[in-house]
Amino acid sequence: MLNDLIAHIAKINGLPEQTAKTALGIVLNSAERQDSPFALAMFKTIPGARALAARTGSEIGAATGIIARLIEQTPGGKRVVAQGMIGALHKIGLDHKAIGHLLPSISTFMEETYGMTGFGHLGDLIGSDLDAEIRAAKAA
Repeated sequence: MLNDLIAHIAKINGLPEQTAKTALGIVLNSAERQDSPFALAMFKTIPGARALAARTGSEIGAATGIIARLIEQTPGGKRVVAQGMIGALHKIGLDHKAIGHLLPSISTFMEETYGMTGFGHLGDLIGSDLDAEIRAAKAA
C-alpha cells in the first residue's frame, strides 16, 4: 500500500520514486508533529506510513521530544514546522510548483483508494480546523 502511494506520487509529480518517498516522509512527519488527524488516519490505513514519517524525521533532524512536540502544536510552532517542511522539500529538489502538486497527489490517492477526503492542501495536513478534524475522524 505504501509503495503504491509512493509510485502514485512519483508518477503524478514526475519524480524519481526515492524522491517521492522522501517527500511523502517529510509531509507525514510534519503532519504528525502537528497531531494532524489526517496523519493519524493515514497511519491507521497504510502500514509503514508511521515508520516512514519517523525515519524521515530522524534524517532531517525533526524534533522528537515531548515538550518540543507540544511547542510545535502552538500557532508559532505550526508556522515553524510548515516552514521547515517546505525547506526540507526544497533540499530534496522540489520547487514551489512541485510542492503545490505534491499534496493534491496525496489527496487523490487517499480519495481514490480509500475514499478518504480532506487531504488536499497544506492547511488540512498541518493546521486543520474543526470541520477537517471531523471529516478525518469519520474516515479513520
